[in-house]
Amino acid sequence: MVTDPQQACFEAGIKFGSLYHQFAGTPVSVDSARSLETAMAAAIENQPAVGAVTVGIDDEAVAAAADHGYTELTGQLMEVRMRIGHEDVTVHTRMETVDGYPLMGIESIETGGD
Repeated sequence: MVTDPQQACFEAGIKFGSLYHQFAGTPVSVDSARSLETAMAAAIENQPAVGAVTVGIDDEAVAAAADHGYTELTGQLMEVRMRIGHEDVTVHTRMETVDGYPLMGIESIETGGD
């Protein structure tokens, strides 16, 4: 039997996989970064169990990587936070670059009894 916290963590992993693989490679520039952040968050927020998504694209990193005014979106250019809920459990997650690699992880798990 799967526990509610385990299911909530699984849902968080699914949401990260969806976000990352749906948007990796999208052309992005400093001028388009805000609209892409909004579109990414809105797309994931459509899915069940999602409480909130925030996407931050690093303008300085985009500008440094941009050839001809734009570059392709990668995990190294963004930070993502999600709040995922299942039953009485809320999972707070974060994707950030660590040692050059985009790592997705759980920051905290809250249950209705906490």
